[in-house]
Amino acid sequence: MVWGDQIYVMLQTLVMFKSGNVKNIPDPKENVLATYTLPVESLDKVNEIITNGLNAGGTESTPLIDEGFMQIRNLEDLDGHNWGIIYLDIDKFKQRIETH
Repeated sequence: MVWGDQIYVMLQTLVMFKSGNVKNIPDPKENVLATYTLPVESLDKVNEIITNGLNAGGTESTPLIDEGFMQIRNLEDLDGHNWGIIYLDIDKFKQRIETH
């Protein structure tokens, strides 16, 4: 899946993933393996992706995090992996940096 010019995400079946790894693979429903954070162009896009994920059976693992210049919503997929969908308003971010 191409997410952006420099962001590619490969979604694999468990069988395919196991074939390329020699270490034990913990159950992501019981263990945090990693959190994947993907940037989007607007808060509306954040909400759209999370809504689609919820409609597909995912769960929102934490409530919206709103830092004023940045909003993040987190979704746990059906396999237990955590996806953070983030919108960063770069102008608000720059203003925050300038005032601190």
